[in-house]
Amino acid sequence: MRRGLGVGLLGLGLGCAPGLQSQSCVLSPGCLAPAAGGEVWLTPAPAVVRAAQAVRGLLTLKDFLDEVEVARVEAVLVACAREADFQVNAREYGPGKAPDDRECMRKVGQDGRGVAQTRAMELGTMKHAVAFACVERELGREFSAHLSREPRYGPEASSGAYVLTEDALYSLVPDIVLHLFRDATRIQFLYDFLFPCTARSKSDPLGEARQVLSKKLDKYGPLTPRQRRALVTPQLGISR
Repeated sequence: MRRGLGVGLLGLGLGCAPGLQSQSCVLSPGCLAPAAGGEVWLTPAPAVVRAAQAVRGLLTLKDFLDEVEVARVEAVLVACAREADFQVNAREYGPGKAPDDRECMRKVGQDGRGVAQTRAMELGTMKHAVAFACVERELGREFSAHLSREPRYGPEASSGAYVLTEDALYSLVPDIVLHLFRDATRIQFLYDFLFPCTARSKSDPLGEARQVLSKKLDKYGPLTPRQRRALVTPQLGISR
């Protein structure tokens, strides 16, 4: 069954209500994290906090997802990666077709810093968009309080600890984060999508000696332990 957005508390006006594309807001005092769209979720009044906590206790909402729920989320991430890979290739090249190596390496422009952009990069951006829409559709209704799309983390000046930020400098932006109930700073697992394009990269998405996997995931060291980071590819599914 396809699902839309929203969780039970949102209709009560007791918490922040971002979709998966926004940064999450903790349902407790001190909720000051900026959202990805630029808005800031203000600290709720004490009475609102107490009401929210009472409702939360009544509904027995869990802080973190259990193993069965995590497995379900990961299955959807894999299915969405495969759906995105198939749909974009079919749309761009025809049903059942995919770009060859020459097409993957074709230069299609450059970014704002003058760095050349290849067709593989362009296709990857398209596939990310389809995958995100798929995740939103399949998980948004049930898991929106525990799941954030592209939250941005950066070092806090005073402590060096990584917190939600709008500052792009030195920031880290994983594709999908599972986290504490309405608190994206308490990470349970994080995931990056990867869409290999060339024949070699599709046959070995993790790279020789898993170098691609390490390069993609090691940068998130300040956010969470190594075993809690994963790469999601259409070919291999979840890789840690």
